[in-house]
Amino acid sequence: MRLSKGFWQTFKEAPNDAEIPSHILMMRAGMLHKAASGLYNYLPMGLRAIQKVENIIREEHTKFNFFECKMTMVTPGELWKESGRWGKMDGVMLKAKDKNDRDVCLSPTNEEAISEIFRKTIKSYKQLPLGLYQINTKFRDEIRPRYGLMRGREFIMKDAYSFVLGKEAQDKIYNEFYQVYTNIFNRMGLKFMAVEADAGDMGDEDSKTHEFQVLAENGEDLIVYGKEGKYAANIEKAITKRTVDSVKGDNELEDFPTPGRSTCEQVSEMLNIPIHHTLKALAFNYTKSGEEKRVLIFVLGDDSLNEVKFKNFFGAETFFPTPLKELEANNLPAGYMGPQDHPKEEIYFDEAIDLDGLYVVGANKKDFHTKNFRPSRDCPQANSGDFRLTREDDVVSTTGEAIEFKKGIEVGHIFQLGDKYTKAMECYVQDENGKQAIPQMGCYGIGVTRTVASCIEQNHDENGIIWPAAIAPYHLYFGVIGKSQETKDLASEIYQELNLAGIETVFDDRGVGPGFMFKDSDLLGLPLRVVLGERDYKKDGLLEIKIRRTGESHKVSREELIPKVKDLLKDL
Repeated sequence: MRLSKGFWQTFKEAPNDAEIPSHILMMRAGMLHKAASGLYNYLPMGLRAIQKVENIIREEHTKFNFFECKMTMVTPGELWKESGRWGKMDGVMLKAKDKNDRDVCLSPTNEEAISEIFRKTIKSYKQLPLGLYQINTKFRDEIRPRYGLMRGREFIMKDAYSFVLGKEAQDKIYNEFYQVYTNIFNRMGLKFMAVEADAGDMGDEDSKTHEFQVLAENGEDLIVYGKEGKYAANIEKAITKRTVDSVKGDNELEDFPTPGRSTCEQVSEMLNIPIHHTLKALAFNYTKSGEEKRVLIFVLGDDSLNEVKFKNFFGAETFFPTPLKELEANNLPAGYMGPQDHPKEEIYFDEAIDLDGLYVVGANKKDFHTKNFRPSRDCPQANSGDFRLTREDDVVSTTGEAIEFKKGIEVGHIFQLGDKYTKAMECYVQDENGKQAIPQMGCYGIGVTRTVASCIEQNHDENGIIWPAAIAPYHLYFGVIGKSQETKDLASEIYQELNLAGIETVFDDRGVGPGFMFKDSDLLGLPLRVVLGERDYKKDGLLEIKIRRTGESHKVSREELIPKVKDLLKDL
């Protein structure tokens, strides 16, 4: 692309609502244009990067015989009603009526649409396994869209769906998609991790699911990583354990006054004991199958509740802290609640608590706590479960390895769905015995535009973007310093040679000064910059190649230029 004829404009300042590097740099580098809150037009430079990501996705899916299709962005409401999700996605789904008063929506996802295609086309086990994918626009009406392409309302997504018969086939195709995703992100040159994740409402507790997380300082997700490299999980899913001491003995229960000290921190400070020798009470109400229940969960004094684990443990549809009035009516004074004298079904101890240890707990009366509470002796009817949020001083439960936290950005997620949708939408096939069978289904998503933004979050410096070569809008920024017609003609010849050699080149022929040109080049962040300097070329016949990521420079002749560029691009 010749910049004198191209459509590209850079900006010194970013919009006020741009907070993170990817949003700031994409706006300043002329890759996006904001249409409205959470809605962006993709300009030529940005679109080329998006298309590079899409092409890699297509190539890797094709290797495993997964086939591309394209579904409508507007889907009939009747399909969502059939699956039972029409009323469950009101927070993100944009609904409308067509001119015949039929319900339609802008698709936030496409499990229903692909199930409709499947049940009208696939009739026999001989047509399985089947993997279909699309790269299409999605719309989710985020309450607070932010961070540019990272959390917009309209975005490009690759969503794939698999259909098989039997658990063995389900695991096989899941592992194939896992490999596809690994290949995709490796080819893009991204530092990423595949981590165990929570299936949420997409599957059941036995469903396999992994997130693919691009590592970045501004990542919204916290990854629990085993330092020996044997374990990685989203913090919501992580199964770890604490290695802390507990007090032993047969001391009897003893109430003591703690006026105005309602927190574990305050009580442990008063007694001069470690905070993990106290127990924190958490009171929650949850709903399941239309029925509301209350539970008291006790964790070590410095632990916190993992809300995802809570929801999964109880199968809760909704949950919320127990209202203060309800606590008071049930002899549960806030800040002084203990596990004594409550029904069995209401009391749960976190697994990190030593049931034979002695702890300080609330006395169930205001301004009083109880010493020497031993769960196995004083509350033997209670239940146990894994409720707490992983801490950085934990160890992995299965391997015992120490952990560390890493920040990541979720760019891909793969799920086993079981028969959740195929059963609800009556997707039957004839099995090898001639009987009706319900296929197992999987879904596999990559946020295409989110991946582009995540790449920039991981690859930038104070001067701009640093693109990996595989998904850079172009390979090379070619600048000219000189005013003579001879130099301009030479530059045009070199530009043509680069293009003929398959090297995607931005030719800065605008005639701007070197300072302006170099700032634009660094901002856009193409892997290589080549400069033809009129004075230097006349003196020694050499051009300069500069590597954006390292700042390393190479002087080459015109004849050496293309071989050297190709060689450098292999490692970028």
